Amino acid sequence: MFLRWKESQLEEPILSSNRKLVISAVVHLLVIGLFSLAAVPGGAQVRPNQRDVSVLETSALSSGVAPDPRTTDRAVTADISAQSTNRTSPQNASAAADSNWHFVVSPFLWFPGVHGTVGALGKGASVHASAVDLLSHFRFGLMGAVEARHKRVVLPIDMMWVRMGENKALPAPNVGASSVDVKASEFILTPKIGFRLVDQKVFKIDALTGLRYWHIGQKLQFDPAGPDFSGSLNWVDPLVGGRIQATLSPKVSVTIAGDVGGWGAGSQMDYQVVGLLGYRVKPNWTLQAGYRHLYVNYRSGGPIFDVATSGVMIGVSVALK
Repeated sequence: MFLRWKESQLEEPILSSNRKLVISAVVHLLVIGLFSLAAVPGGAQVRPNQRDVSVLETSALSSGVAPDPRTTDRAVTADISAQSTNRTSPQNASAAADSNWHFVVSPFLWFPGVHGTVGALGKGASVHASAVDLLSHFRFGLMGAVEARHKRVVLPIDMMWVRMGENKALPAPNVGASSVDVKASEFILTPKIGFRLVDQKVFKIDALTGLRYWHIGQKLQFDPAGPDFSGSLNWVDPLVGGRIQATLSPKVSVTIAGDVGGWGAGSQMDYQVVGLLGYRVKPNWTLQAGYRHLYVNYRSGGPIFDVATSGVMIGVSVALK
């Protein structure tokens, strides 16, 4: 018994001293850890939500009052709402900027061939000319398109004006004229209005309606003297159509467009199909190349103009705003 008591008496001081050593070591480790966190850059950073919650809890604990979960939830919810507002504000700003008018100018060159039937007084003649033939008689031309857009409303306008000419010597100079000068002109204006049915970043679809104005003119002049002959055709065709634009990559896009009209209002039939491949060389500049087919069948009881014009197109599209 005496020995056991002595052992127990010896164990208690040893155990109590061990506890003190352990507690002291733990306290030192905590102090060192806190100083380490303060010394490391960004080590004491927390996310906004956690900071707000920790501040609420610390203030509640320092005042001796337990934190109210409802107050904490409201503070966290308010902070999340403020963050989401800050994140969506640039989107709202861009949406507001997109409500402005936007303008695109697209000058182009069209190298078509022509085939069909032309005539007058109920009599027609077959016509066939390649792109090279037409270029050899080309005198002047302007081609281009302009488009305005406001939100989902689109206003495209397409224009083409071409003048051609030829001078031929007459086989019989004794008729009073040694040569004849033939001039022909064609002016086509196509204004439309449309609505953007699908307006996504990589895919857009427009429904369009409008009209196409045609002017076909001819003039024959005999040199050095002789009678001059001139005449022209003018008519307007109502149209309906559409356009699809797809972005294949940040630099490559495809455009497919078409329309159809006439229906006896001007011509019997009037339609076109256009396919373009675009390559963006600058943020506002896009090179385009493709193919265009335009057909019209005008028969008014006298003049006949039943012609298909088709060929390669190249151009550039410039976004002004």
